[in-house]
Amino acid sequence: MTPHFRLAALAAAATAFAAGAQAADFPDGKTITFVVPFAAGGPTDKVARDLAEAMQKALGATIVVDNTAGAGSTIGNAKVARAKNDGLTLLVTHVGMATTPVLYRKLSYNWETDFEYLGMINDVPMTLIGKPQLEANNFKELQTWINAHKGKVNLGNAGIGSASHLCGLLFQSAIKAEMTTVPYKGTAPAIADLMGGQIDLLCDQTTNTTGQIEAKKVKAYGVTTLKRVNTPALKDIPTLDEQGLKNFQVTIWHGLYAPKGTPAPVLKKLNDALKTALKDPDFIRREEALGAVVVSDKRSDPAEHKKFVQAEVARFGPVIKEAGVYAD
Repeated sequence: MTPHFRLAALAAAATAFAAGAQAADFPDGKTITFVVPFAAGGPTDKVARDLAEAMQKALGATIVVDNTAGAGSTIGNAKVARAKNDGLTLLVTHVGMATTPVLYRKLSYNWETDFEYLGMINDVPMTLIGKPQLEANNFKELQTWINAHKGKVNLGNAGIGSASHLCGLLFQSAIKAEMTTVPYKGTAPAIADLMGGQIDLLCDQTTNTTGQIEAKKVKAYGVTTLKRVNTPALKDIPTLDEQGLKNFQVTIWHGLYAPKGTPAPVLKKLNDALKTALKDPDFIRREEALGAVVVSDKRSDPAEHKKFVQAEVARFGPVIKEAGVYAD
């Protein structure tokens, strides 16, 4: 080996050693930022802040939340994709990671190759709810009512690409009925109009609907998980699956991501901290209060997390393309 190549090899080894040492010390007193691609105060923001508090204990580090909202989560996603891959800038986002690749025909990042998948956080069930004036009192009666009012049923949502929009598309596909879609600028005005009788139906997260269901301000026709939700306000509501809409399952899950190329030891520390947080009784209690179910299966592993998102992209893609509604 020539002196030149020997020096180059030593330099490379020294760099690798330094990187390894830095990763071993991670986060070394530095602040970690969770980028949330939605506005403060929403469900994903709440999940991120709860997770930050739980993971801080495991990492012994301060975690702050940066709300970078806009363009259906794509601005925040791109910010993390372009961030330094030192593990200090992470992304907390929901099912949008799987739907934006279909809803947006041009993205500045690649959902498969620009991120390190760290693990799933939770599943948030959804509920199919109706205006209080609807004469249908259960899902069977609702199906009959929908069939009798073909072309006249108004199905609200919180905007193109929102959780309620996606659930609505899947619901129409499952029951083979087209409805008039009414998009709103957020969940709050959609629910307000539902309670007022201006629209007929809405499918949205338990984080947004539980209070109205409990107060009997809307009619609940089913939850979108294969098992009933255990929270007191929802435990008596049957699943759509058990009411005949077989295998109908839509959840608004959340996951944790790092920029591509983050060192493996750092990823290991972050995944370990995530798994510790997922078992934290305080975190579990807070998520259950939101109507969310903390992940306790293999999806907390990076490989299983990515495999799950790939399956979700494959599931949502055909439905969105068939509807022909895009966000760009």
